[in-house]
Amino acid sequence: MSLNRFRLRMAEEISKTKLGSSSSSSSSSAAAASAAATNAAKSRWTILWPNSLRWIPTSTDNIIAAENRLLSILKTPYVQEQVNIGSGPPGSKVRWFRSASDEPRFINTVTFDAKEGSPTLVMVHGYGASQGFFFRNFDALASRFKVIAIDQLGWGGSSRPDFTCKSTEETEAWFIDSFEEWRKSKNLSNFILLGHSFGGYVAAKYALKHPEHVQHLVLVGSAGFSAESDAKSEWLTKFRATWKGAVLNHLWESNFTPQKLIRGLGPWGPGLVNRYTSARFGAHSVGTVLTDEESRLLTDYVYHTLAAKASGELCLKYIFSFGAFARKPLLQSASEWKVPTTFIYGMNDWMNYQGAVEARKHMKVPCEIIRVPQGGHFVFIDNPAGFHSAVMYACRKYISQDSTHQELLPDGLRLV
Repeated sequence: MSLNRFRLRMAEEISKTKLGSSSSSSSSSAAAASAAATNAAKSRWTILWPNSLRWIPTSTDNIIAAENRLLSILKTPYVQEQVNIGSGPPGSKVRWFRSASDEPRFINTVTFDAKEGSPTLVMVHGYGASQGFFFRNFDALASRFKVIAIDQLGWGGSSRPDFTCKSTEETEAWFIDSFEEWRKSKNLSNFILLGHSFGGYVAAKYALKHPEHVQHLVLVGSAGFSAESDAKSEWLTKFRATWKGAVLNHLWESNFTPQKLIRGLGPWGPGLVNRYTSARFGAHSVGTVLTDEESRLLTDYVYHTLAAKASGELCLKYIFSFGAFARKPLLQSASEWKVPTTFIYGMNDWMNYQGAVEARKHMKVPCEIIRVPQGGHFVFIDNPAGFHSAVMYACRKYISQDSTHQELLPDGLRLV
């Protein structure tokens, strides 16, 4: 088939799809006919241009399918759902709906079976991740909690609206307010909120705005405590003066994300992700190495979540300046916290736990800092057993009627 004829075929199929979609509003029978025509067009398009030949071989369906494959190794039953957080038409004051589209947005959610009366633990992933990153933790935590994990708006299997935020305030609202709408849809209150890395930043900001709903805050390797003005950032000023620093700083301010590199590599993207996961959680792991099956399933899942449409990832330059320094550091609002907090860090976490130590000095609520051995920034993957012990200890007053239960720090953990 010549290139011109190939292009003509594509144009015809796209036209058919659009025509089918536009006729759906006339009547119920027309809607059914339109859906059938659209599905037929999609089927022909799939034959004409199969997934394996697409430049970026992924889609939302691929993300959910990869998630299901990853979670299939768990023993605890769970329910996956797309929670509707509403549709924000143009002109809505709700910032994450600043879009020309008025379609509803959804938050991908998994809820695990739990014993009646178990406290609710909501888990929020970090930057460039999704809820499936907690796959090594769900079984153990579900034995003591009602575990609910989400993909933040714009990530994983959740809706990926066009990211239109232009400031730190708007970007924070994108995540905080969409989480609040999700909470309302799930009718949740009085829950334990756990956030990792950037998810810890979002969790802390949410607890500052809605402390009445959060029973306890667990921040794992949380980002957002240090500011560029800190004395320890002098190295950054010197590095920026070099040509390498200038280039990297320009890329950062241009909102160039790691995900763009994955997409740009097209069909070679999965190979790059495989090398990363194999190295990070295999050869260079500081804790428990992934099994071959875990590595294969996680690699597949990570690729699809990273290669999908850019959305939430574009928050990066608005929340952090180059060097991962927060533009609105959590340390500045530590004295305003109203929720008891536990910080958890891996012993080898590149995120400095001293930020939490400094914040604790200003907090007026109970605060603990726990360090877990054989764990890096992804301590929950590196040392799941140690991480589970840390979470159980942090939430000991909520998971046992016996006030003396787990008052002693589990072996291997260190209180700061």
